[in-house]
Amino acid sequence: MLLTLHPDNPNPRHLKTIVECLKDGGVIIYPTDTVYGMGCDISQHKAVERICRIKHINPAKAQFSFICYDLSHLSDYARSVDTPTFRMLKKALPGPYTFILPASKQVPRMLKQKKDTVGIRVPDNNISRAIVKELGNPILSTSLPIEAYVEEYTDPEIIHEKFENIVDIVVDGGPGGMQFSTVIDCTGAEPELIREGIGSFEEIV
Repeated sequence: MLLTLHPDNPNPRHLKTIVECLKDGGVIIYPTDTVYGMGCDISQHKAVERICRIKHINPAKAQFSFICYDLSHLSDYARSVDTPTFRMLKKALPGPYTFILPASKQVPRMLKQKKDTVGIRVPDNNISRAIVKELGNPILSTSLPIEAYVEEYTDPEIIHEKFENIVDIVVDGGPGGMQFSTVIDCTGAEPELIREGIGSFEEIV
């Protein structure tokens, strides 16, 4: 199914359809402030396993991140965030950043890496945040199972053609990007740049 949502005012009926799909263990492709991502409800273990099968990855080794609406539930999924780190997150988010933080006990065990960490995203994108807000908890986020993001994967109709038999819903929120988020590891003494993407590391540290 291809569902078109307005980037500024997502249709509440379509949002409800997407959220019901996620609650039923569905897998969706959706827009962010970077590339289109693939995701599911973090509490739906079978959906997480399905994404791992689609991407041919071991759940224990998968590097997923959580799409959150804002930082209000940060303490639910990340533990011991100190004041300087929280200030950095507030400065950067919503925006094209992924922050690796120590995972709390509420993060499903199968989504924790061996390091016991979680990646947190608050994209500057109304559609993905509206889906999360309506759902009531984060959605898992990962890149599409393709070798490289080429220009055609900025077009949701082409994405739908390729993945319509693999996922339940492709959310059309307009053209997507070709660059990923900037990944910053906040589990050490100082923030460490892991992957340079759209977000500027220098501007927020």
